[in-house]
Amino acid sequence: MAISPYRLVLVITVLPCLGMWLTGKAGRILPSDIAILLYCLWCMVSLTVIHGFRSAPESGGIIFIETAGAYLLGRCSVRSAYQFYAMARLLFWIVAILLPFAAFEALSNWNVSLDLFAKLFPTHVLAVNVPRWGLRRVQTVFEHPILFGVSCGGILAAVHLVLGEKQSPLRRWSASAIVWTTAFLSLSAGPLTALAVQTMLISWNWLLHGYQERWRILWAVLFANYIFISFVSNQTVPEFYLTHFSFDQESAYYRVLIWHFGSESALNHPLFGVGFNRWDRPDWMPGSIDMFWLYHAVLFGIPAGVLMLFSFLLLAVAVSFKKGLDEKLIQYRTAYLIVMIGYFLVGWTVHFWNATYVLFLFLLGSGSWLLDAGADDGSTTRSPLPRRPAAIPQTHRRKIITRRV
Repeated sequence: MAISPYRLVLVITVLPCLGMWLTGKAGRILPSDIAILLYCLWCMVSLTVIHGFRSAPESGGIIFIETAGAYLLGRCSVRSAYQFYAMARLLFWIVAILLPFAAFEALSNWNVSLDLFAKLFPTHVLAVNVPRWGLRRVQTVFEHPILFGVSCGGILAAVHLVLGEKQSPLRRWSASAIVWTTAFLSLSAGPLTALAVQTMLISWNWLLHGYQERWRILWAVLFANYIFISFVSNQTVPEFYLTHFSFDQESAYYRVLIWHFGSESALNHPLFGVGFNRWDRPDWMPGSIDMFWLYHAVLFGIPAGVLMLFSFLLLAVAVSFKKGLDEKLIQYRTAYLIVMIGYFLVGWTVHFWNATYVLFLFLLGSGSWLLDAGADDGSTTRSPLPRRPAAIPQTHRRKIITRRV
């Protein structure tokens, strides 16, 4: 069994987080919590049916640790505006540290970060890398450039709206530019699409900040756009965007094939999926499923796919309708929802695995505190400790005692 650093952290924290969750220290139990746990249970059942009892404790156990463990860690460790701010700050500094390594790799075609870590312990292999625009697609410490782009770019809204909340415009936009530049060096259409969507949503929120109906207007615009493309194009709307907004038309066409054959495979094995066996596809088609929201249904059955999707939607929708938040918390909620929208969209063209999968579920759980927040919880600084009262003079003590008598 491979124990990577993030797995070691999750193994150590999963039981304490379960204890906090059961005792109410992470807030009330949410429908999304139940969906996550049911997803893990169904994966174990599926693996037992497909591969026997030996597979469930190993593969099913690591699925539980990486799924429920990461989600509950976000639920338990981020319980206030201050902690949400601290999380955004930490993630930003990780991306900022990766930037010089990424720039060097893009220009020199040398993954210096993996070479440095390889001197201490085993690292990922170099991904097959075809240059784009004369640059190497940056991988750094991740398994693939796509994962690098998703993990770095996924925090753009949190950096701009949360970390940059009280900063000058120069510092706020500089921090956002660092995230943009770092993620851009992945040169992958999926992560760049998530970056573009986050940027547009941030801009929309800024332009119409004083208008309360701005998000309903946006939904109306998106619906009209969907209807228009449906009428004028001979492709479905997802196929239209996949084929028209991609670096590589061949890669975009392959994702369309993944959807067609992958959904067919899920329907052929609706209850328990195919497990780790070959899923239904032509002999010439590679086995990669570059579609996170379809992956679970293909491998573990449609119930697993529905539960993973529901765990995301139940929490995101609940947070979006939360009432009684002050202006600061509304901005934090906006940042969280924009981050989640970015992950939701890129999940239709990319699969999240290993550290990126864990980061996504951690971020999903990190927004649950907003459901328990009130209008007076919007401070990003720790509440000062109460000062110890001064000693009561002896003369005053006698008066108090006398009055009590």
